[in-house]
Amino acid sequence: MRTGSIRERCFFMPTLGRCSSATFTRPLTGMSTTKCSAATPDHNENHQESCVEELGDRLVLSAQRFMTDLKKEAEEAVGVKSREEKESVEEVLSNVSLAPAQSLWTTEASGSVKLRMDEDCLQEPITVHQMFKASVEKYNSLWALATRKKDKWEKITFSEYYHRCRTAARSFLKLGLERFHSVAILGFNSAEWFFSAVGTIFAGGVMTGIYATNSPEACHHVASDSKANIIVVENQKQLDKILQVRDRLPHLKAIVQYSGPLQKTVSNLYSWEEFMELGQDIPEKDLDEIIRSQKANQCCVLIYTSGTTGKPKGVMLSHDNITWTAHHASRAGDVQPANSRQESLVSYLPLSHIAAQIYDLWTGIQWGELVYFAQPDALKGTLISTLKDVHPSSHMGVPRVWEKMMEKIKEGIAHSGYLKKKMVTWAMTLSLEAHQKGINKGEERPFLFSLADSLVLEKLRAELGLSECLKFFSGAAPIGKETVEFFLALNIILYEAYGMSESTGPHFMSGPKAYRLASCGKVVPGCKFKLANEDGDGNGEVCFWGRNVFMGYLNLEDKTRETLDKDGWLRSGDLGRADKDGFLYITGRMKELIITAGGENIPPLPIEDAVKKEIPIISNAMLIGDNRKFLSMLLTLKCSFNAETMEPTDNLSLEALECCQQLGSQAKKVSDITGEKDKEVYQFIQNGIDNVNSRAVSNAQRIQKWTVLPKDFSVSGGELGPTMKLRRPVVLELYRQEIEKFYM
Repeated sequence: MRTGSIRERCFFMPTLGRCSSATFTRPLTGMSTTKCSAATPDHNENHQESCVEELGDRLVLSAQRFMTDLKKEAEEAVGVKSREEKESVEEVLSNVSLAPAQSLWTTEASGSVKLRMDEDCLQEPITVHQMFKASVEKYNSLWALATRKKDKWEKITFSEYYHRCRTAARSFLKLGLERFHSVAILGFNSAEWFFSAVGTIFAGGVMTGIYATNSPEACHHVASDSKANIIVVENQKQLDKILQVRDRLPHLKAIVQYSGPLQKTVSNLYSWEEFMELGQDIPEKDLDEIIRSQKANQCCVLIYTSGTTGKPKGVMLSHDNITWTAHHASRAGDVQPANSRQESLVSYLPLSHIAAQIYDLWTGIQWGELVYFAQPDALKGTLISTLKDVHPSSHMGVPRVWEKMMEKIKEGIAHSGYLKKKMVTWAMTLSLEAHQKGINKGEERPFLFSLADSLVLEKLRAELGLSECLKFFSGAAPIGKETVEFFLALNIILYEAYGMSESTGPHFMSGPKAYRLASCGKVVPGCKFKLANEDGDGNGEVCFWGRNVFMGYLNLEDKTRETLDKDGWLRSGDLGRADKDGFLYITGRMKELIITAGGENIPPLPIEDAVKKEIPIISNAMLIGDNRKFLSMLLTLKCSFNAETMEPTDNLSLEALECCQQLGSQAKKVSDITGEKDKEVYQFIQNGIDNVNSRAVSNAQRIQKWTVLPKDFSVSGGELGPTMKLRRPVVLELYRQEIEKFYM
């Protein structure tokens, strides 16, 4: 094995995307509207020429100044400095007050770290408050947050947003929030969630999200590990979880409920209205003093990993991690500042996950976005109606969300008449072909594709509420090729982002200027990556370097040392390869790599994706074979889900029913098929497995045995994490008996 060379991409955006189309209303400086003092009927011709000449000189000078100012503004928007303005790291840091630090990492919430700054990443480190204050000055009266109440959107401006965060901060101080202790937030996305998060940081605490799907014990782990002084809960359901473990939280001083009336009389429990009044007697100057004491290289956010490979770890993020990433990762995705064109989005993914938190909360503040909050039952069916209502300019989803949208469109097409089906198939085929040709050859879209888009595809996008959406992002987990191609057929390009909680979210981004099918894009400007221990095919472990790399795991020195190498590079644990243009392709996960008893290394994801594509009735597929003589596979069938609990039902999905009908099967339920009750379906699955096996690169990579499980994987069942990632260790434990039968 050889060590991979470092592929550096430390650069800034060379173009302004859509910024160039902005309308500027600044008057030309240096111009005077005063009439010439000699402008009398008898003033001579020479003087007239002189006045005209002077006026012309002023016009030229003013235009030059205007263009210089315009260029400077444009360069500031993308972080470019002129040669004369270039500074060294030492010069930048000489103007910034940072906390003393001896290392790139720490495991203490009160610790501080050295920043990964170099000559190409010289942006001045700033705190969350400094970022917010600068945004308020630019976007003061623009709408910032929108909440649906009584069938009406209630909006607040950036100025109001900032002041409510300050009010929350003073109330946290009143409740006894200690420096570098946490405020844990447990509930669905809301304006109160945002106020609590930012207010915590303003008050000198560390904001910590807890997944709304967490059990009481999982909530206890986060609150205890982060030394939570205050826990903010959404409603009675979440409150009950905390009350069950409250006696085992020695640092807890108060609980705040932000939605619904208080149903219980509990000591130190406050409604949101009561909470916001608590800090009235805390002087503003006291809060300002705490804010001034904060340093960009200190911790302000804790993100707990979803626990797919063990107990959740607290990822410590600094002010600089948050503010730098909010600025640069979003620009890589072509997010526009509000003074050019205000972006709008719908917030619905868990804010305790770094992807949603960066995209919804911190990027929203940085660029002046308008954030609409979805209803708590968004993922149970109301998300699309919200999207239709607000028409966002950009939208992010995890792969499972995009898959659900795909299923909804497919169901709609299935219920259509013959002529409409033909039209949709024609239009989607043209769109997919046009995108594939355009991506490979840079060809312009043909006339027929444009016609198909306006006649058919625009209407399909409108059905998803995405008729005015310009950018579509996918993150938090790998997305299947089938899903990507389906949306290309709708003329929707899904820009994939790749990163970790430990890299403050995206380290690689796709976007309008950096897109390649099956790739997760290029490294974010200002960051670097390398592939360690590359094999003969160019696959190696993807390692990260940049201002977005985390401070360390809270209270876990051994885990921190495992994740950061001796030089401070973040080891992702993912296998990837890069093409000559710097596009990254993830090929597997080292911890998920199956090593058979014969010593064959097999990444499971490509085989699992191939099975799901080959057999459309399959919902989830998990490859088994670590330390085994051969490969086997667990399969689940596509089914409908309970709208309230989101648990899988026994009823087959519409797509699965159609598949069964085409096979001549009468099956209506999952239980009609499992246990080899339906020979037609089982033979169809076997044929699909055989087709996948025929393309295997070796005998060791062929699936020898498989079984269909009685229910689909779900978050509630434990097989999937909060962002719909497959929790392989959990599945191995839950279905141990079924797996052992393969090898008896």
